Amino acid sequence: MIARPSPRHTARQRRYRLLAALLGLLLIGLARPVAAQSPAQGPSPAAILLAKQIVELKGARELFTPLVRGVVEKVKDQFLQTNFIGTFELLEAAREYWSALRDGEREAFRFLHVSTDEVYGSLGEADPAFAETTAYAPNSPYAASKAGSDHLVRAWHHTYGLPTLVTNCSNNYGPYQFPEKLIPLMILNAVEGKRLPVYGDGQNVRDWLYVTDHCAAIRRVLAQGRPGQTYNIGGGCERRNLDVVRAICAALGEFRPKAGGYESQIEFVRDRPGHDRRYAIDAGKIEAELGWRPAETFESGLAQTVRWYLEHADWVAAVRDGRYRQWIELNYTRGEADPA
Repeated sequence: MIARPSPRHTARQRRYRLLAALLGLLLIGLARPVAAQSPAQGPSPAAILLAKQIVELKGARELFTPLVRGVVEKVKDQFLQTNFIGTFELLEAAREYWSALRDGEREAFRFLHVSTDEVYGSLGEADPAFAETTAYAPNSPYAASKAGSDHLVRAWHHTYGLPTLVTNCSNNYGPYQFPEKLIPLMILNAVEGKRLPVYGDGQNVRDWLYVTDHCAAIRRVLAQGRPGQTYNIGGGCERRNLDVVRAICAALGEFRPKAGGYESQIEFVRDRPGHDRRYAIDAGKIEAELGWRPAETFESGLAQTVRWYLEHADWVAAVRDGRYRQWIELNYTRGEADPA
C-alpha cells in the first residue's frame, strides 16, 4: 500500500513550488541566464529552500498572497498569453494551413515573426551591437516572453519544416504610435505644458528605427529572406534618452515656437525596474544578404514624426479616450453576420 501525503503537506508543497517559481521569475530580471540551464529543470533546490523559509515567516500569507496573485496574473495575462501562447496558436494555425497547400503554394508560403532587440538583454557602453548570433539574455518578463516566442518559431521550423522567418528590431517611432511611448509622449506633453519625465539620469541608449524603414525591411525579408533565418533590423541611430527629448524640444521650437522653449519642462524621475542601459543593433546581415538599409536619419524621421502629431490631434484624442476600441469591436468582434 502506498502512503498518500496529507492534504496539509501537499498544500504546503504547492506553496513552496509556487513561491519558488515566482522567485525564478523575479530572478530572471536580475541575472543573465546560463546557456546550459534548461527551464524544464524547474526551480533549483536553493530557490525551493528560500521559498520554504519565506512561507514559514509569520504573516507570510498576508504578505505574499496578493503579491503572487498580482505578479502571476500580470505576467500571464499581458505577456505570456499574447507573446507565448498567442505565438503558439498562430504557429499551429499556420502549420495546418501550410500542410494543406499544393506544392507550389507550400514553397511560396512564409511565416514571419516580428520580435524585439530586448531579447538580447543590455549592453555596456563599449560592447558591440547585437548580432543574430548574440546569446539571448532577457531582463524583464516582457522580454522573456518574447524570447520564448522566438524559440517556438525556431522549433516549428526545425521540427515541422514550417518556413519561418524571424526579425528582431530596435526601437520604432513615427506616426500612429500610442501616446504612452517616449517620443509621442514627449511631443504631446510638451505642447500641453506638462512635465517631460525622463527616467533615471537620461543616459539609457536606444537605436531608433523609423516605422516606414521597418516596414520596408519586413517586406524585403518576406520576399528574399531564407527560411529558418533571423534578421536584425536597426536604424543605426543610437541616441541617449535625454538627447532624444532635447531633440524633440528643438523640433517643437521650430514647428510650434513658444517663449523660453520647451527644455525647462524636462524633469528627471525615478528609473523603472529592469530598465536596460543600452540597446544597439548590428544590421549587417540584412544589409549584406538582402540589400536593405534605412532611408531615414534620426533627424529626418523625428521631424516627420513631430509634424504628424501636431497635425493629428483628433487621432490622439480618439486614442486617449478609448474611441478607437469601438472601431475594433465593430470590425473584429465575432458575432452573427448581418442579414444581406
